[in-house]
Amino acid sequence: MEELITSLQNPKIKHLLTLQKKSSDRRSEGVFVVEGMREINHCTEAGFEVETVYYCPELNTPQKHRLEKAKWFALSSKVYEKVAYRGSTEGVIAVVKSKSHTLNDLKLSNKPLILVIEGVEKPGNIGAILRSADAAHADAVIVCDPLTDLYNPNLIRSSIGAVFTVPCAVCSSEECIDFLKKNNISILTAQLQDSKLYYDTDMTRSTAIVMGTEATGLTNIWREAADAHILIPMLGRLDSLNVSVSAAILLFEAVRQRQNMKESD
Repeated sequence: MEELITSLQNPKIKHLLTLQKKSSDRRSEGVFVVEGMREINHCTEAGFEVETVYYCPELNTPQKHRLEKAKWFALSSKVYEKVAYRGSTEGVIAVVKSKSHTLNDLKLSNKPLILVIEGVEKPGNIGAILRSADAAHADAVIVCDPLTDLYNPNLIRSSIGAVFTVPCAVCSSEECIDFLKKNNISILTAQLQDSKLYYDTDMTRSTAIVMGTEATGLTNIWREAADAHILIPMLGRLDSLNVSVSAAILLFEAVRQRQNMKESD
């Protein structure tokens, strides 16, 4: 039988809480925390290695053969309630080894569809963007000049595991532009200035849709590097949508155009 942890002062519990809260510790140790069996399954299917599993026997008894190389620790309900960071939970938390997310790690299709986000800060928005990218079967999401790390627990939770199913890279805007240019990928920047309607723009070729924050938009380096500027018409009194909603609209316009092209061939 594995160790049963009943004290909140246990060093393993303190370490687990630190990994959840501090990105610097996640980076320095090369690990992150995943909660929920669905997310853990997506994680392992993507080739991530689970180091440690914490579970609450009163809530769940996971099948250990799927994670037989991991260390297992049982938690009392009191301790699990302290370390769980979402309301509805399956009683399982894992510590997982992180992977590199460089541009060189990306494997692109013949005519890739890529979503690029610059300076997006809120983990919930990035998680929602990753869900849309998964649904649209995008080749990759590239996060430029990030203000939060990909292994933020709230990002993983809001992505429902899409952070594991969608290839991701993290880099500077300059590095990303150089990568896209070298691979002959058309850069479409979502912006209000000097733009044309998104559905009047060709997205059937190799395409990168680039989005910034709702507050400040994209930096000038992207506007100058763009092959085309696109916008979503705003018919009401407000002038912008949530960045994750805008990303979904633009991604599925690319999907629509590509599907129509296939049907016409």
